[in-house]
Amino acid sequence: MNKPQSYFHLHLISDATGETLLAAGRAASAQYKNARAIEHIYPLIRTSRQIERVLEEIDAEPGIVLYTVVDHELAALIDKGCAAMGLPCVSVLEPVLSVFQSYLGAPSARRVGAQHVLDAEYFRRIDALNFTMEHDDGQLTHDLDEADVVLLGISRTSKTPTSIYLANRGIKTANIPIIHNVPLPETLVHATRPLIVGLVASAERISQVRENRVLGSSMAYNQSDYADRATIAAELTHARQLLSRHGWPMIDVTRRSIEETAAAILALYNKARQTG
Repeated sequence: MNKPQSYFHLHLISDATGETLLAAGRAASAQYKNARAIEHIYPLIRTSRQIERVLEEIDAEPGIVLYTVVDHELAALIDKGCAAMGLPCVSVLEPVLSVFQSYLGAPSARRVGAQHVLDAEYFRRIDALNFTMEHDDGQLTHDLDEADVVLLGISRTSKTPTSIYLANRGIKTANIPIIHNVPLPETLVHATRPLIVGLVASAERISQVRENRVLGSSMAYNQSDYADRATIAAELTHARQLLSRHGWPMIDVTRRSIEETAAAILALYNKARQTG
């Protein structure tokens, strides 16, 4: 008999683009077929203030923490914060660096992002990541016409991880939640440059993810409303109607991985650029 799929939060903290960390986290989580990771990716984390904000988000949605931060002081802040919350925390690079140091007889130079070639493509991706982080969850809506892609969807439709995945490929991505009785920004309605895509999923899938968020969170949620399938179904109906009214394409992420969703968005994006 198949066990029902469960969800857990996986927090990935990187001082660079996060690709190395993302690959390691997914390789590990793939070994657990009945548990699906809800990924929270924090790229370009290079200051203590950024670490504080990340730890606040982790406290709100506790889970496994992996990081690739080469600065010893910043790494210590992550370790200390996770220990205080009683959460498992692993530096993915540290065991590897220790082996290299032992064999080569010299410590590493501790250079942030040293694996990346500093060419035009790298800086394009960094620029996209900065834009995407600044425009997460409906922030900074005044310049949406500078985005390449804008993702819309109700809560827990994988908008943020998909945005960051696209940003790692140099696509400036903003994401905006669809909330009943909250109008979309006028700058979005009148935007002409970005591809605007709606993300939807089954009410069952979203309910499972939201239940997991409520159970693992120290924040106050009204579970009867937040994870109720009838309420979620109504949210989805509103979202579909809104997207249809504006003629924006929809992607159902119920059975899609982040990579599959991003691939579908990129196909739409490339097609729009060819015909635009």
